[in-house]
Amino acid sequence: MEKELIVKWKIRETETPRILILLQELVEKTRNEEGNIFYHIYQSADNINELILHERYADSDAVEAHKNSEHYQQTVLGQIIPHLEIRELTLVKQLF
Repeated sequence: MEKELIVKWKIRETETPRILILLQELVEKTRNEEGNIFYHIYQSADNINELILHERYADSDAVEAHKNSEHYQQTVLGQIIPHLEIRELTLVKQLF
């Protein structure tokens, strides 16, 4: 069963330019993962420090593979999360 996630990040203002650069490589590597269906990142029109990540994976195993990937471990856990003011993750299911 497909898994879909909505993730909200609020980045510390001083770190946003650096993190946006890191995300370019992260997006490419994530989209090339075997179980990834899509991986989109949006930036708030009102606040450049707020990002929404919209992710869909083939199943729970694909989500776990993503979280255990080298690029997630090094980039997200090592270089991004320490510089977030807010990190919210919601698992969603499409109704209509």
